[in-house]
Amino acid sequence: MRHDDPVTSTAPEANSAPHRTLPTVAPVADILGDLEWRGLLAQTTDRDALAKALAEGPITVYCGFDPTADSLHVGSLVPLLALRRFQLSGHRPIALAGGATGFIGDPTGRTTDRVMASAEEIAVRVTQIKAQLERFLSFDDGPSGAIMADNLDWTAPMSVLEFLRDVGRHFPVNQMLSRESVSARLASGGLSFTEFSYQLLQSLDFVELYRRYGCTAQIGGNDQWGNITAGLDLLRRVEQGSGHALTFPLVTDSSGQKIGKSTGGGNVWLDPAKTSPYALYQFALNVDDRDVGTYLRLLTFVGREEVEALDAETLDRPHVRAAQRRLANELVALVHGADEVARVQAASAALFGGGELSALDEATLTAALAEAPSLTVTGSSPFLVDLLAEGLSLSKSDTRRAVKEGGAYLNNARVTDELAVPAEQDWLHGRFLVLRKGKRSVLLVERSG
Repeated sequence: MRHDDPVTSTAPEANSAPHRTLPTVAPVADILGDLEWRGLLAQTTDRDALAKALAEGPITVYCGFDPTADSLHVGSLVPLLALRRFQLSGHRPIALAGGATGFIGDPTGRTTDRVMASAEEIAVRVTQIKAQLERFLSFDDGPSGAIMADNLDWTAPMSVLEFLRDVGRHFPVNQMLSRESVSARLASGGLSFTEFSYQLLQSLDFVELYRRYGCTAQIGGNDQWGNITAGLDLLRRVEQGSGHALTFPLVTDSSGQKIGKSTGGGNVWLDPAKTSPYALYQFALNVDDRDVGTYLRLLTFVGREEVEALDAETLDRPHVRAAQRRLANELVALVHGADEVARVQAASAALFGGGELSALDEATLTAALAEAPSLTVTGSSPFLVDLLAEGLSLSKSDTRRAVKEGGAYLNNARVTDELAVPAEQDWLHGRFLVLRKGKRSVLLVERSG
């Protein structure tokens, strides 16, 4: 083995998002046992050999994240937190941003070629994804200090001829054709040479990280098994080195959706501009009872004893939703920080009468009401009963009855006058009203002009 560069941690870039304090988590003595209990162990090249290597001293392990979008999503936490689990057990993680592989796109699991992004778009995505990766790992000079890498650094300087001569010649085409990701695409209509070459690029990553940092293990989803083992083959051929592969099951929830999908089928993103902390909190609160234990195991650091107690609580008293609340708190704290948990809890309570709406900042208020019915008004303020009727598609008689019976609210204050109109001080942040009929029917009113 040779190490072309010093084995040191790469600190976060200066222009990335500020690194927040990671939650304190106790390391586990048996990392493989913990991964197995959490449902994170699908395949390894040799479990006993990997266990022996882990026991003998720190190893360096990597996982790649391609910039297929400008943000990671909740499903990305499965491999990302696995890197953190290895780090907590004393091993050194490498988070690899796919600045080069992002130009091609992994064909695994797809039936058509990806739409190619421009170089400028990929560069922006890589910067954003790096900033997110940095939030979940510790970067320091110790033996387990994380490394941030970008495969564009070693791929871009290579010419096509160098790549074909130094890398391509080590890949028998018959082996490549037999890999599941390739054979599935061929069976479904074909595969371009561009995507066919993806596994060569990923294999080169393993070799380069071995050379530069002594990396001997790669982790990823089970659909990456062929790409990862191809990297091990290349490592043996060009460096006479050996390493380990470990993959996670491809987890779906009880509805068959990939983990981290919203009820509408879209990704739940880590970027707060794409999925607000409040929306992430609500996503976790609404996880099905059949799935919440799985989510706690895969997406948090909650320990075995507590998870199993929450599993029992879900069976005995499902209406309490204790596991979902624990998941929601942990997930928001991990992704956005502990302060944001307090904000979303306050917003959740305030929406339904449990707190002061005026205490919520504008961003939290609008995020909390993003899925609620909304109405925009201009000019003079109409009667509150008219706003409720129009915004919630009710009859005037229904809204007047709600006022008479004490079931209509303006900013959580009961409305008792059928002819009431909002006063200037009622407009939250100068532009919003929150009207409610009963306990659950909430309306956001915004004025313009």
